[in-house]
Amino acid sequence: MSELTISPLVDSSLNPILQPMAAMGHEQILFCNDKATGLKAIIAVHNTVLGPALGGTRMWMYQNEQEALTDVLRLSRGMTYKNAISNLNLGGGKAVIIGDSKTMKSEALFRRFGRFVNALAGSYITAEDVGISPEDMVHVSKETNYVVGLPGKSGDPSPVTAFGVYMGMKAAAKHQFGSDSLTGKKIAVQGIGHVGAYLVGHLVAEGADVTITDINQEALKKLSAQHGVKVVAPELIYGIDMDIYAPCALGATVNDATLEQLKCSVIAGAANNQLKEEAKHGQILMDRGIIYAPDYALNAGGVINCFSEVEGLSLEWAKQKAEEIYTTIDNILARSKQEGLPSYQVANRMAEERVQSKGSLNI
Repeated sequence: MSELTISPLVDSSLNPILQPMAAMGHEQILFCNDKATGLKAIIAVHNTVLGPALGGTRMWMYQNEQEALTDVLRLSRGMTYKNAISNLNLGGGKAVIIGDSKTMKSEALFRRFGRFVNALAGSYITAEDVGISPEDMVHVSKETNYVVGLPGKSGDPSPVTAFGVYMGMKAAAKHQFGSDSLTGKKIAVQGIGHVGAYLVGHLVAEGADVTITDINQEALKKLSAQHGVKVVAPELIYGIDMDIYAPCALGATVNDATLEQLKCSVIAGAANNQLKEEAKHGQILMDRGIIYAPDYALNAGGVINCFSEVEGLSLEWAKQKAEEIYTTIDNILARSKQEGLPSYQVANRMAEERVQSKGSLNI
């Protein structure tokens, strides 16, 4: 896989934290612990060449700290690529809070987290992500100014994210089917949280044949009744007859097991890190003629929405910028075909080229 490069400062071959940092080119990791509030969090700053690292905070009940560290390292690197390929003057960062978002939230916990964010002095700007709401960010903002996505400002980025995914999906469809029309296309949407639900609305409005799944049965019933879409159990989504697979939940759903079931010819969704093994599964998709719209390029609407708040730009600007995701995906897929390289690799190179044009990454 093509990587952003950085020269390690130490021999990190045996260190379980410094080794992956060096391998992925991270600048800084901050481990956060507060016994009084129960806060356990990790903030990863990947790269700040283009500007301060911006990326959301995810709250998730990880099985252990190593799983959380792996996730935040991958997610923060993805933010560098996402911001770069979207032509935003931002670096990449991410944070994870280890905990159950349904039972462990409190104002004190988020305010303590805000103090940790503030300690980074602006090198990292946070926002909401999985398990976090704009209201949670209000508590964070009481301790730091380095937070976006607040109510009354840019707010929930989900509508802009979903619109960008929809536009990028249309570009991918054009490359596979010869037309960007989604009318009549069989589309499977896995995960109907905020982004997935808004995406379903766009697809139904264009006349797509949509099937949805989620672990939240109540949300499935509500969205199915609203749009008249079909519902399948989570474990059955991979094997249904579909033209387009749209993963909009957690990552790594394109893997050895699911590739034996997937009948799609396009993969385009909002989830991060969709390829479990980027090099291996990206190559398999290309070999099978399945078009993959690289996730961080496709789901950039959320960070575009946040950037509009950082720069004091309007929501209308954010929507227009998100519409450009169509062109971004179009360019990636055209270059992928021309160069005979998997689309993920082309997207990585395009992002790296922009970062490297702004300054050396070597210390």
